[in-house]
Amino acid sequence: MKEMKVQPIKNGTVIDHIPQGMALRVLRILNVDERIGSTVSVLMHVHSQKHGLKDVVKIEDRELKPKEVDKISLIAPNATINIIRNYIVAEKYVVKVPDEVHGIVRCTNLSCISNDPKECVEPRFITISKKPIILKCKYCEREIEDVASQIII
Repeated sequence: MKEMKVQPIKNGTVIDHIPQGMALRVLRILNVDERIGSTVSVLMHVHSQKHGLKDVVKIEDRELKPKEVDKISLIAPNATINIIRNYIVAEKYVVKVPDEVHGIVRCTNLSCISNDPKECVEPRFITISKKPIILKCKYCEREIEDVASQIII
């Protein structure tokens, strides 16, 4: 059986240890689509000694912003971020679920002040559990368990 390998990237970001089946959601929250103009590699259901099956996303010519890393941490709390410069891993770190989340998740309570367009209030949440991830709205105190579906894109 011939093994295919994914080409290394010169500069960019590799997001590893994404839970299996979540790579496409990572691309969506990073707003990566056909207009990106850079090479994007998506590996899904890859065998991992540590995690069983995992997904991996490689984005050439792009380094993630802190808010993007926070979004990834909410759907892939064990992900690692590798910043590649000149084909070498220049930085490597494990994402951390933030203690507070600002402006990246919407409240599920339609009556919450953060959902009122007249108020111009940025959604703010406190992380009350990291395993599983549960957030609580600072305004209405509504708890959100399905955080991945409420991430603002």
